[in-house]
Order: sequence, then C-alpha cells, then structure tokens
Amino acid sequence: MSQRVNFMAGATTALTVLAALASSPVPSQTPAASPTSAPAQTAAPSPAPGAPASGAPAASPSAPSATADFPFDKGKAADGATKSAVCTACHGPNGNSVNPDWPRLAGQSAVYIAEQLRLFRAGVRNNPVMKPLAATLTDQDIDDLAVYYEGQTPQGLEADPSYWKAGEALYLRGDHAHQVPGCVACHGPVGRGNLAAGYPALRAQQSVYLVKQLNDYANGTRYSGPDPATASRNGVMMFTIAKRLSPEQMRDLASYLQGMR
Repeated sequence: MSQRVNFMAGATTALTVLAALASSPVPSQTPAASPTSAPAQTAAPSPAPGAPASGAPAASPSAPSATADFPFDKGKAADGATKSAVCTACHGPNGNSVNPDWPRLAGQSAVYIAEQLRLFRAGVRNNPVMKPLAATLTDQDIDDLAVYYEGQTPQGLEADPSYWKAGEALYLRGDHAHQVPGCVACHGPVGRGNLAAGYPALRAQQSVYLVKQLNDYANGTRYSGPDPATASRNGVMMFTIAKRLSPEQMRDLASYLQGMR
C-alpha cells in the first residue's frame, strides 16, 4: 500500500502541533507568506494497526467508534468496486468527482474514509445526502469502499494561477504571525496525508469543497454533538487552525491543493 507513515512519527507530529496550538491564542488575520519550493517526497511508510484497546467503551451517536478496525484487515477492493456504484452519482467514476460540491475520493486514505463513513453513519457528521446512505452500510461495506477508493488515481483540476503561489507558501511554511502551522506537517509534502495518524490526503481535491470544509471547521459545524471538536481524532487541530485562516487564505490553499498531483 502507498503512503504508509511510521505510526510513532505520525503521533509525534500530532503531539507537536497540538502542543503549539494549545499554547497559542487565536489572533487576527494577515496575508499569507511568500511562496517557496516544495520539499522532496518522503519515503513510503509502513502500515500500523488501528484497532482500539480491548475493553474500550461502546460507541454512541456523539462519540462513534470511528476507528473500530483497520480497513485493510478485512476490506476487499474488488467488493468495494461493486458497492461503489451508488457513490458514483456524486463522487464520479473511480471517485473522481466532477461536481465541485462533492469531494474526490480517489486516492484518499482508507483509514480516513472509514472514519468519516462511521461518523456519517452515527449522525455526528450530518449531511442530508450522506447520512441516510451511510446508515445502511455495515462495517464490512465501509472497509471495502475505503480500500477500493484509496487504490484509485486522483485526477484533479488545475490550480487558479492567481492564488496557488500564496497557497503553496501557506501549505509549506504556514503563517507564523498567526500561529498557523504549515499543512505539510500533517498532510505531507505532496498532499498524500498520513495513514497511521489518520490525516487525509488533500491533493487534487475540489477547491470549492475544501473551502466549505475549512469554513465548517472554523464555525464549528463540521461535526455535531456535545463536543464536536473531539468527534474526529484530529478534529481539535482543524477546528483551531481553521479559525486562524482568513477567507483569502482558505481560497489560496484550496486552489493550490486542487492543482497538486
């Protein structure tokens, strides 16, 4: 499998970012930093187990068992290809959506897809289309779909030439004046994410969709429940970071990521 990152390295990155965010207040906005060249591709990582410890509390609608299992343990890509037929209407052939309102699933982390489908199924991530569809899925269905879509090749659009340079700078270096870390720390040098830590792939994603999700994080509506920031295992970071981004920075990032391959 592609894009495997050592679990301890992923955990260290997460803890470092969380520590920085926890100690920093939310400031006002300034323009993004100047662009720079992208770093070299990192080596392919190895898989790590994703099952929780035995005796963990049962899942509930406000705190679903989003990582109940590692999708590669039981998921079958061939079965996922068959089951994805209904998904094609919105997410496009092989997960390459042509509608800017719907995300591309091709090449997305199977761990991330499995987590999000369980959150939809539990009603914690509430979308009028996805909620009823996910409610019909079994754990096996979710694992099959997750491993199928990770194996597909994303075919993105081009980045807007007016914005992608500023987006590249923000992705790689962040905005130190407003305590925004570079997205590269979690999502990787070419936007493939971090499988072990559950960070999603962002390369070739629809820019309209990305801006919508960043706004949902910023205004606290990405997830529901008594504590939406903790609904997803990486939610706290994104709820915090998104609040520190200006609308222009969100646009710039989204444009850069849409053109990333």
